[in-house]
Amino acid sequence: MLIDLRLTGKTVMVIGGGVEATRKIQSFLDSEAKIWVISRDFTSELQKLGEEKRVALLKTGIKDAQVFVDSLSPKPYVLLAATNNPALNLELVKAAKNYGCMVYAIDNPELNDFILPAVAHVGDVKIAVSTGGKSPAMAHVLRERVEKMVTPQDLLAIQLQEKARAALKGKVLDQKERSKILYEILNSEGIKKALSEGKTAEAEELAIQLIEKGANQT
Repeated sequence: MLIDLRLTGKTVMVIGGGVEATRKIQSFLDSEAKIWVISRDFTSELQKLGEEKRVALLKTGIKDAQVFVDSLSPKPYVLLAATNNPALNLELVKAAKNYGCMVYAIDNPELNDFILPAVAHVGDVKIAVSTGGKSPAMAHVLRERVEKMVTPQDLLAIQLQEKARAALKGKVLDQKERSKILYEILNSEGIKKALSEGKTAEAEELAIQLIEKGANQT
């Protein structure tokens, strides 16, 4: 089961500044979480993210995982252990679990509270692809295929649906009726044609007509 966590304002702490840590951090960059990265060294990409204030970098080592986690105040919502020391990663996630943190270790999947899928981002569309940890490489291949499937027309249809939903809430009280009208807008050949030609104003006008028609029938 894939769940998209709302991490806005929450602290995500990543221990490790290498290639694996850099890859895993990508999954959190658009989450509006407060991302802290703890390591003695950082990849050039992480250094750039730090300069852009997208992550906070703390250059230090960790000698004792339990002492380190005990010292954190407040505790992070998510702790991700991505060092090149499997024993340290294990101790970090164990200590963090005792405080109720969600944990992820790059080399101990059986201890992880979640899976980091390959995520396709195209406009407002976000699609997670997971192989259940069996093949991260294949997950990335499938992600690239999925990204090519989403068209500009699809993105315009999403924007139109957002506007239609907002308009319907003030005109049609019944949720089932609102859903029915939204599908009529989605499946309208006239609207599809307008969107395919980039005529968003025309598509919006046709959508308004369907909304008014539906509102008058309820």
